[in-house]
Order: sequence, then structure tokens, then C-alpha cells
Amino acid sequence: MRRTVGVVGAAALLVFATACGGGGSSGGGSTLVGLVTKTDTNPFFVKMKEGAQQAASSAGATVQSFAGKQDGDNQSQVDAIENLIASGAKGILITPSDSKAIVPSVDKARAAGLLVIALDTQLEPADAADATFATDNYKAGLLIGQWAKAKFAKDGKQAKIALLDLNPNQVSVDVQRDQGFLEGFGVDVKDKTRIGDESDPRIVGHDVTDGAPEGGRTAMENLLQKDPGINLVYTINEPAAAGAYEALKAAGKEKDVVIVSVDGGCPGVDNVKAGVIGATSQQYPLKMAQLGVEAVAKFAKDGSKPQNTDTGVTLITDQPAEGVESKDSAFGLQNCWG
Repeated sequence: MRRTVGVVGAAALLVFATACGGGGSSGGGSTLVGLVTKTDTNPFFVKMKEGAQQAASSAGATVQSFAGKQDGDNQSQVDAIENLIASGAKGILITPSDSKAIVPSVDKARAAGLLVIALDTQLEPADAADATFATDNYKAGLLIGQWAKAKFAKDGKQAKIALLDLNPNQVSVDVQRDQGFLEGFGVDVKDKTRIGDESDPRIVGHDVTDGAPEGGRTAMENLLQKDPGINLVYTINEPAAAGAYEALKAAGKEKDVVIVSVDGGCPGVDNVKAGVIGATSQQYPLKMAQLGVEAVAKFAKDGSKPQNTDTGVTLITDQPAEGVESKDSAFGLQNCWG
């Protein structure tokens, strides 16, 4: 059942973020499916685990879950894959913390006969996995960029932009959302595969958050020191957005800054409804995991492999912009992370 949290800001996201527990298992079937996420505290991955559990109960499968200690923890994911190979898993669903560094371990798993599906974040190269089930992350960024561009044009304001990214590794999901947002806003991104090579004077700077509230707050504080006139903030996800908002509020600037983000989780949509986040791109992690478990179960049964699947994205805002398709927060709450 969907849970709606009424508290705004970082506290709401932290309350919702109940831990998955690395190495946990669910289901009673004979097909072992590994779920390896970036963390077990981010509510996005909590919901992903829920989706895997739901699918396992009807697909005759058992899910064993693992997670990194924090976003960017590649070694824990390497260890998880080794564990799953040794345990006789039929397939692995992974949200890679480092989409390049994990590839040798994925190669090893596939060589051992396991099906490997990337969820949410594609590997680099993408065909290192058998398939990717994910949001079109570039489109997710593009939508919030287009919305912000329309809003600033309507209000007659010149933007001063802060970008709160994930981590220094520049993993695919981080790059795609960042560059999509900038393109949507009308910035020349130069190399779409790289963060931070833009020369547009409207960009105050980039900082990293680890996708967490505390990281979002610190990154926002750093960029406000660089330019206190920032009035548009892009964040990699809604936990980072919650932290950024707390920093803006502490500085007395929360009413002067527009925040856009990606996730569309229930706490994040509550923050859209409350006016903390102007717009967010909603994605569907429960669906990603459900489809992943079903694909591994089918592979175990007949050896068939799935195709790449776009699991969809919807712009959520209560301030619709002309020419940018969106749904309101009521829709967002009805569909958050389904």
C-alpha cells in the first residue's frame, strides 16, 4: 500500500526511508534472483525491493537483496555479485553505483550463466547487461529543464543555476539527468557524456550530494557561498532536494529559489504539493523491479532474454507550464513509484 508522508523536507524523506537490509530474502520459490541496489535506505530502493518481493511471490522465485553502504560503493556490489554467483542465482537485478567499474563483475556473472538486468541506471557500455529496465533519465532531466525554462520566461527572470549532482564518478544516470535538464533549459551542454564542461554564465556551479539529504544541504551551502543570488536549483533526486531546501531555508532564501528534481516518490510529491519542489520527474521503481523478477523467472524457465524496457516518466507539478506536458500532485500521489 502506498504510504503518504505529510511532513515537508528532509525529515519526511528520512522517516520514509526504512532500511531494506543487505542480504535479506523473500519468496519461497526455487528460482533465486539477486537484487543489488545502491543503498538500502533511499526510499527509491526501498520501493524497488518491495516490487521485487511482490513479483517473486507470484513468479515462484526467491529474492536475495544486497546494497552498498552508500551511493558510489562499488566494492559492496562486487561482493554481492560474487555471493550470488556462488549461491546459484539465476539472475541479478542491479542499480550500479559505478556503471563502469562494476562491468567486470557483471561479465563474470554472465559468463557463469546468470541473466543480468540493469535497473534505473544503465551500465557503460549499456550492452554489458543483458537488458536495462529504466526511466529514460535524459528525458526526465529534459522535462524539468523545459518546465523551468518556461517558468522563468513567464516570470521574466534571469536564472542563476546550481546543479546538485550525485558523485564524482559521473555514472550514467547522473550525467543523463544533469545534461537533460541543461538542454531542456536551453544551455549548450557541449559533450552530453560529461558533467561540468559548460561555459554558460547562468551556471553558478556543480556540487555532489551522494543522493542524500545531508549531501544536498552541504552542496547547497557550498554553492550559496559562491553566489548567494542562486534562484534555480537542479537536484539529482528528491532526498538531495530536501537537503537543499533546508539549506535555503536556513539562509532565508527558500521563497526566492525554484527547485526541480527527479524521482516522484510519495515524500517528494508531497513536497511538490507544499511548494518545496517546483516540479519533479516521476519514475516507477516498483515496476522496474517487478518486470526484472518476472524476466529472470522466464529466463530460468525457457532461457529467453528480455529486451530493453523504458518504464516511463511523468512530469509532476502544480504549476503547469505552457507547452510542457505534466500531471498535478494529486496524480503524483496516486501513482508515486508504482
